[in-house]
Amino acid sequence: MEKRYVFGALTRISDLDTVPFTVRHLARDYWATGDYVVGEVLSAHQQPDAIELTTGRMARLMPGDWVVGAFGVRRATLEAVGDWQSIQKDCLMEDMTNAGFFGRVTSKSVLIGPQPVLMYRGHVQRDSHKVCMQDFVPRVEPQPYTCPTIMIIGTSMSAGKTTAARVIIRLLKEMGLRVIGTKLTGAGRYRDILSMHDAGADAIFDFVDAGLPSSVVPPEEFRQSLRQLLSRIMAQSPDVVVAEAGASPFEPYNGAVVLDEITNQIKFTVLCASDPYAVIGVSQSFGITPNIVSGITTNTTAGIELVEKLAKVPALSLTTDASVDKLRTLLKECLSENR
Repeated sequence: MEKRYVFGALTRISDLDTVPFTVRHLARDYWATGDYVVGEVLSAHQQPDAIELTTGRMARLMPGDWVVGAFGVRRATLEAVGDWQSIQKDCLMEDMTNAGFFGRVTSKSVLIGPQPVLMYRGHVQRDSHKVCMQDFVPRVEPQPYTCPTIMIIGTSMSAGKTTAARVIIRLLKEMGLRVIGTKLTGAGRYRDILSMHDAGADAIFDFVDAGLPSSVVPPEEFRQSLRQLLSRIMAQSPDVVVAEAGASPFEPYNGAVVLDEITNQIKFTVLCASDPYAVIGVSQSFGITPNIVSGITTNTTAGIELVEKLAKVPALSLTTDASVDKLRTLLKECLSENR
């Protein structure tokens, strides 16, 4: 029976859906982060939306499907922890982000359902060589990063960063600016930067474009990939960049490397927080004084009042016309000061 290949979102930078390849088992010593591999779906757990495709659309997996994705490492505080190194001799693995992000889950929150279980069927190969994400990353001439940047960071994942990015991009486009949206750290999904595109960003990038399934890699390796990504962003000649750092600077996603690389170009900082006390923790530990606080902690007036009392910075929910108007004014003031 003909195999049905399904291409996960991590293959969106590749040509695997149009150019032939073979699938062969590879000795464990040659496995690495970013390798393109194939897994056969053993159980899709009857999930209606089981995998994110290269278009960002969600599709249902069926047992017997052969999914093309990549090995990666995930360290999510609120969802799943796992990595390809934890795959055992049984060759069972899971799609840890529902984007073709393969590894063995070692810990997960009770708040999320089971990920699809797959059997490793082999590495993607061409001319007897394994195919990796890095094979599809165009090398660009390095150049200093000088783009004015709106930086969105969080106290944790799922704190409201992507919502803030959408609102900010829409406001910047209303000002007639050329805007690039980017997610610089996190674990590979396409939906976050696609939402930036939907909000009006002229171009979108993330660490997947730099050949990384997630930003959980050694810091210096990440730094080199980040510099290539920033050079590609510079080549777009943006007026302003809206940059999201997935998770928080405390987590092993290399958020601290991002801040180190682009601090001089950060003109406005939004801290999305899960609770008021987390605002103080991030601010004090990283020496960050945000221009505004937003996110889950601003869902009620009680949260807003406590943030402003503790942190002495404006807290905006970005769910009302008044809060969006205030943000618009703050952004205009900030950008006019830096011209």
